[in-house]
Amino acid sequence: MAPVAGMLRVMHPLIAGNWKMNLLPSEALEWLSDFTGKLQVVPHDHAEILLNVPATHLIGMAAHLRGSPVKLGGQDISDHEQGAYTGEISGAMLRDAGASYVVVGHSERRAYHQEGDTLINAKVRAALDQGLRPILCIGESAAERDAGRAEEVVMGQLDTNLKQVAIEQSNELVVAYEPIWAIGTGQTATAADAQEMCGRIRGGLQRQFPHEAPEIRILYGGSMKPGNAAELLEQPDINGGLIGGASLEVDALLAILGSAQ
Repeated sequence: MAPVAGMLRVMHPLIAGNWKMNLLPSEALEWLSDFTGKLQVVPHDHAEILLNVPATHLIGMAAHLRGSPVKLGGQDISDHEQGAYTGEISGAMLRDAGASYVVVGHSERRAYHQEGDTLINAKVRAALDQGLRPILCIGESAAERDAGRAEEVVMGQLDTNLKQVAIEQSNELVVAYEPIWAIGTGQTATAADAQEMCGRIRGGLQRQFPHEAPEIRILYGGSMKPGNAAELLEQPDINGGLIGGASLEVDALLAILGSAQ
């Protein structure tokens, strides 16, 4: 099925920072004070703002953000609801601590923790069942792209990772395209490259969720920065960004937010 680029209704873009394993909880509160202070003088009603932070940060940051438009998310979730799973954190725990979103299947989880598609699918469904909005990350490596398998890999991840997701839950989904070869390497996909794959992802979503696909936000997650954000966010099938390093810099994140219209 051909991509369905450009068929979206107007929706607020999602600017989602991913702090990874950075900042202590005390440092995070200092960062947040600076960010929310500057946010008051920056137009931001045109976008949804999200920070995906370490689980240790959530309670303190949620208290600081009470009444703020800034939302919080976790960076991983257990596929279990509760029980003898040392070191795991459930969706209910994340939600109770202040999270409304959670990142699932990030390339670093896939590579460093050997998370496979079956487990990632279970985590997506756990997030939905436990009241969180999953940000499903999918993307190809440099080797897969060079071998001409980028679309095959990305579509395979999408189809497997969303198995058994009910149509009525699909409006809670977010998908992030993160070309692994463009994360922390200094390389960035061109806006045309990013749009092409995000359009393919939209087509894949349409196969599973025929009527809901136009409403599912697709983020670009390959080193979005102030210098390239506007061009990327202008693409019809890019509805926001999953931002790594730049989300740790207050002024950089505000600049990206200003690019989202």
